[in-house]
Amino acid sequence: MKKSSSKFVATLVLIAAVTGCASVAVSNDAIEKNTAMALGLPKSSFTISDRVDDGVKSSYAVKTNAGKQYSCYVTGTVAITGRVVSDAICQALAQPQGQGKSAKPASVGGGGASCNALLKAAGKCQ
Repeated sequence: MKKSSSKFVATLVLIAAVTGCASVAVSNDAIEKNTAMALGLPKSSFTISDRVDDGVKSSYAVKTNAGKQYSCYVTGTVAITGRVVSDAICQALAQPQGQGKSAKPASVGGGGASCNALLKAAGKCQ
């Protein structure tokens, strides 16, 4: 019995080590697909760079062909059923002042569809 319980513990340790690594769980294809879904853009209209895996989180930068920049992340684990990757969470970065754009992120700009009651109350949009 002792030998089988040692194998069981060793297996659990191995599974715990693998499930906590975004570098194992999150493929570049999953990042591209989930980012395309989050931004509502085709995969061919943006590039991903500066990926950093930290535990179960993969953070990365996105630049669209139109010049917009985003900071994004996904989380991922390996489960019994396979890889599980979250939806991409992206935040638009402020445009440089020289481009004549507002310093606010595009997602909270002036009163568009993404401006909700909470953002209005926080003074982030009009």
